[in-house]
Amino acid sequence: MTANKATSNSEAPSLTAPESNVTNEQSRDGKPVVYQVFTRLFGNTNTTNKPWGTLEENGVGKFNDFTPEALASIKALGASHVWYTGVPHHALVTDYTAYGITQDDPDVIKGRAGSPYAVKDYYNVNPDLASDPAKRLEEFEALIKRTHNAGLKVIIDIVPNHVARDYRSVSAPEGVSDFGENDDTSVEYARDNNFYYVVGETFEVPTSEGYKVLGGDSHPLSDGKFEENPAKWTGNGARAAKPDINDWYETVKVNYGVKPDGSYDFATLPEMYANKDTESHSAFWQGKTVPDSWVKFKDITHYWLAKGVDGFRYDMAEMVPVEFWSYLNSSIKQKNPNAFLLAEVYQPDKYRDYLHLGKMDYLYDKVGFYDTLKQIMQGTGKVSDLVRVHKEVSDIAPHMLHFLENHDEQRIASPDFAGSAEKGKPALAVSALISASPTLLYFGQDVGEDGSEETGFGDPTRTSIFDYVGVPAHQRYMNDGQFDGGQSTPEEKALRHFYEEVMTIAATNKAVLGEFVSLHDINLAIENSNYSEQQFAFARVENGHGFIVIANFSENSVNNITLTIPQAPLNIDDPQQTLSALLSHDALQLEKRGDNYNASISLNGLETRVYAF
Repeated sequence: MTANKATSNSEAPSLTAPESNVTNEQSRDGKPVVYQVFTRLFGNTNTTNKPWGTLEENGVGKFNDFTPEALASIKALGASHVWYTGVPHHALVTDYTAYGITQDDPDVIKGRAGSPYAVKDYYNVNPDLASDPAKRLEEFEALIKRTHNAGLKVIIDIVPNHVARDYRSVSAPEGVSDFGENDDTSVEYARDNNFYYVVGETFEVPTSEGYKVLGGDSHPLSDGKFEENPAKWTGNGARAAKPDINDWYETVKVNYGVKPDGSYDFATLPEMYANKDTESHSAFWQGKTVPDSWVKFKDITHYWLAKGVDGFRYDMAEMVPVEFWSYLNSSIKQKNPNAFLLAEVYQPDKYRDYLHLGKMDYLYDKVGFYDTLKQIMQGTGKVSDLVRVHKEVSDIAPHMLHFLENHDEQRIASPDFAGSAEKGKPALAVSALISASPTLLYFGQDVGEDGSEETGFGDPTRTSIFDYVGVPAHQRYMNDGQFDGGQSTPEEKALRHFYEEVMTIAATNKAVLGEFVSLHDINLAIENSNYSEQQFAFARVENGHGFIVIANFSENSVNNITLTIPQAPLNIDDPQQTLSALLSHDALQLEKRGDNYNASISLNGLETRVYAF
């Protein structure tokens, strides 16, 4: 890609959005930090990792594994929120019929442990996660309290676009009907149907020559059949009675009043509402009749808010109309103005609609920031491209969540990504400190987990979300529940220390919420300096105070960089100035030359330095 010339440093734009619906904790001086934990895997100490292994063979983590020690270790990474992934009760193979739970059919389940995004009962939690499945909801409520006592807030998933093929709530409050329970199945579409139907056709389980359910293990219900008549549309929108094996066949698409031709069967939101607050959005929907699915999801989110959940991560939010998000999120903000609302959206041309009309707090910055940063980490990208894509969202940057790993993405240390967790160190500093946007860390990332386990349905390079598995690097850090790195390698301990240092800056330094000033172009233009497209220097400034970051993405050392910093961001006018170190390195001596300050600096391979002024 050809990089566009960045704005000059003296005129660098502020990245604070002119109007923000973000409400952060006022007690924190820095940005929100979200620690995503795959709840089923976090506390599992079993190291067997048999492909397609059962819960008994491979083990499973529990709510009770999140002890005060575990939560303190999360807090030490600067976390403000814990995203407990996979909490709502989803379809799984393990038999819980003794607890009044219907048995799920493995023919429409991915993996043995099941996909957390095929929710079966929105009014209860995954029985795998409870020490006593009969008291699973009470155990999660206790975890919410422990998390709050640790000074952390709780986020769970809401998956609005689809539900499990066999959704059956055994825990819904009185008067709440199941999804699809009152549908007119004689028609493909009706506004208040919860699903779409393939009228006159029966569902057929998808087949593939290379795939065997449960890896070929026998199961009483594994017969290549699942009773569903008429067939429903599949979660990703596939309309065939027999979906493809690559479709989201374990789920069914939820109907939000969008007709099969794409037209809407509900009131549209005037564009002027992009500039209105959530109270005005809530008022807009008062007295209007909305599709039944809208009401169902509002009731679900309010149910969890009442139990103390502090926010939601919305799966595939872009597959659901913006008007629904206005309706839902405005209602949530009336209940809890500080609720943390994070959405998975991958279409940049829709970002502003989902933020301003849909009243989201935060969106994934994947397509621009993450994808570009990944190329730089792999040695094929340029820092100038990262500066450019970051500038493209400058008006909404505080709303664009940054991450290097999550449950969908490859582990940094996996061979298909970077091959080494060390290559994530400069990327972490850049990702976490370049913007006021929240940073997301995935469990095990801070100790270099490589996702290499062959576990069954899940592919290596990503820690499986479909199988029972132990996570080795995380298990070593966990150290039988002490969460002190007692079994970690020296390299893992050093990586964890670096993460703690960087994330402490992100969580506590006020300048991270201030102005972004790129120093890349001015340093790239300096003659006889070794600064290149593999280094990135920038500043964050707030009321004349701030810090400077210089990161080396190259595995090789780079010597005698003439680091050049314009006088403006430093807000000083002394002939010499010493900048203190915020990471484990020496201070930096600056000398004034004309309108700029200069310093000679050498960086080791993959080294990052952060200096305060």
